[in-house]
Amino acid sequence: MGTMQTPIPADQLRIVPANEASWHDLATIFGSTDAGHCQCQRFKVVGWIWRDSTHEQRTTMLRAQTACGDPNAPSTSGLVAYADGEPVGWVAVEPRTEYPKLRTSRVPWAGRDEDKDDDAVWAVTCFVVRKGYRGRGLTYPLAAATIAFARERGARSLEAYPMITEPGREITWGETHVGTRQVFEEAGFTEVSHPFKRRVVMRVDFR
Repeated sequence: MGTMQTPIPADQLRIVPANEASWHDLATIFGSTDAGHCQCQRFKVVGWIWRDSTHEQRTTMLRAQTACGDPNAPSTSGLVAYADGEPVGWVAVEPRTEYPKLRTSRVPWAGRDEDKDDDAVWAVTCFVVRKGYRGRGLTYPLAAATIAFARERGARSLEAYPMITEPGREITWGETHVGTRQVFEEAGFTEVSHPFKRRVVMRVDFR
C-alpha cells in the first residue's frame, strides 16, 4: 500500500451519510478505483458477483442502496468523506442482515454463537479511497465515523472483519478493502475472534 503520506487534517475533512452526498460524488470516488467493478456489492449479490450480475446491475443496486441526493431517505448504506469539498472516500456500514453473503461467510461466525437474523448488529464491510488520496490515513476517520452513525440509527453493536497487516509483507489495496486491524483498534473496536491467520472480527457494543 506504500508509505503513509501527510494525513489530511481533520478540519479539512467532512463525513456525511451517503444520501446527503450526490451520486456524481460517489461515482467519482468509485470510478477511480478497482472497487468500481464491484460497486460495493460483494456481500450483497446472490450468486457469484462477476458471473451472476452485470456492472450496470451492480451500479443500479448501489445507487438505490445509498439513496444519494435524497437527504430525507429513511436509510442509506454508508458514509462519504470530503476533503476541502472534494469527494475522497467511502465506507459501507449497515445492519449485518443487509449483507446476504455474510450469512454464508465463515469469517463472522467461526467460533461464535451469534444470531444471524439480529438486525441490531451492524457491520462495516468496505472502504474505498479515491485514487490520489490513498496513503493519507482516510480509513481512520471513516472507521471512527461509523460508530456514531450506527449508534444513532439504533444499532446495539457494530462489527468489522479486517485484515491483519504484517511488517515486511506486501499487500494489495484489494486485500484491505475490509480495513486493517489497526484502523479499527484506533477507532475503539475490540477484537472478539480470530477466525483465520490474517482476519479478525472487531466489535463495539453500545451501552
